[in-house]
Amino acid sequence: MPRLLVVHHSPTPSVRSLTDAVVAGASDDAIEGVDVVVRTALEADADDVLAADGFLLGTPANFGYMSGALKHFFDTIFLQAGGALTDDGSAAAAADGGKRPFGLYVHGRYDTTGAVRSVQSIVGALPWRQAAPVLEVLGDVGTPEQESAYELGGTLAALLMEG
Repeated sequence: MPRLLVVHHSPTPSVRSLTDAVVAGASDDAIEGVDVVVRTALEADADDVLAADGFLLGTPANFGYMSGALKHFFDTIFLQAGGALTDDGSAAAAADGGKRPFGLYVHGRYDTTGAVRSVQSIVGALPWRQAAPVLEVLGDVGTPEQESAYELGGTLAALLMEG
């Protein structure tokens, strides 16, 4: 059974509501045969990543960057999960272009640009591929944003169900 790993840092009600909607979408009754595993960014480890067929990542935008917890997740799993580095120690593009799909949702009060860029620069060096547009939410989270998060979760799970 394909496994979708949701790794999130949801310290605020806004990010928590997006995470809940993502998980609900991934677990929709219309999607059969996908195991949805949810881990906080501080709990997830390389074994979780290696056992997964796809990924959903969630973070607040903190000071123009992803949360420290999500950065810790990447620091912990990067090499074991197939991350590639250049000679100077920076992230290198994944050699195979990425096979396992991922999605990303980011919440910020005023801007999410730096957080999105920071996640994408790391994920670009993993054997993953972006399978859906990034969900960037600014300000309050209401029904439209929750519906978009639900759709993101459903999209990633459906991709795993198909393939």
